[in-house]
Amino acid sequence: MDVPVWLWVAFAVTVVVSLAVDLLAHREAHVIGFKEAAAWSAVWVGLALVFGGVVFLVLGTTPGVEYTTAWLLEKSLSVDNLFVFALIFAYFRVPREYQHRVLFFGVMGALIFRGVFLTAGVAVVSRFTAVLFAFAAVLFYSTYKILKEEEDSFDPGKSFAVRLLRKVMPVRDEYAGMKFFVKEAGKRVATPLLAVVAAIEAADLIFAVDSVPAVLAISDDAFIVYTSNAFAILGLRALYFLLAGLLDRFHYLSTGLALILSFIAVKLILQASHELFSSSIPEIPSLVSLAVIVVVLAGSVALSIRYPRPIAEIEPSPASREHDHPPGS
Repeated sequence: MDVPVWLWVAFAVTVVVSLAVDLLAHREAHVIGFKEAAAWSAVWVGLALVFGGVVFLVLGTTPGVEYTTAWLLEKSLSVDNLFVFALIFAYFRVPREYQHRVLFFGVMGALIFRGVFLTAGVAVVSRFTAVLFAFAAVLFYSTYKILKEEEDSFDPGKSFAVRLLRKVMPVRDEYAGMKFFVKEAGKRVATPLLAVVAAIEAADLIFAVDSVPAVLAISDDAFIVYTSNAFAILGLRALYFLLAGLLDRFHYLSTGLALILSFIAVKLILQASHELFSSSIPEIPSLVSLAVIVVVLAGSVALSIRYPRPIAEIEPSPASREHDHPPGS
């Protein structure tokens, strides 16, 4: 797809300006309340939808639908990230007023890593269509783990990034405000806040295994897949603070995500079969994909509200659990 250079520039400027404004608005450490999180969530969603409107006007209906579908898909898959964020914050006992700063740098890293992975994925898919079958297998396996409740446990303290950080430099036990480094006895040492950022980045790398193949099922155009991912990632921080404490209540959402992943896997198989075997094999249009994602997400949330989990079965949110691990351990 021929994307005007000015549209790439407009996207880059929008992201940079948005991050700068967000950083300035939260330069002082404070607890993000529900109203503030709701306001920022509205800003990020509005920004993503406005950009989607530009895509519709400039590139056409099909790219516009693909962008919207990919953005909504990534937004829904990011709910899993929120659970892990809560787990990491609880494990390292991160003060609530520092959590936004951690997520800000986590988002920065995610934008870079997703860009690398998506660029590589687009290049591979454009040359080797058969790889879509492998992507479908990954999504089916993820579906199986979710439905069987066998998702991999994530131990923040044992993640590769955190272990590597501790080998490179010592990590002190106490926080030092919003600083990532301090000097002790003339030597630079890391604060637990840097270890938390490393754990957040490691978690995003794990979730990329699902999200990258899924978004490539919607479009193989680099502009569509990256811009949709970027706008979904930008809103992660506000979404976390908006839904903190409510995640366990949406107990049907994981089943909905499993259904979405399996649907996307089928879409990948049909797409690859259409290109490799016979043009008579039907493909699933992007508009249908968008409708399925919207219906499944809405249905999952509605069922969770209509049939709430018994209070006795609701475990404490990870953010409220106490851990015996010292922050820098």
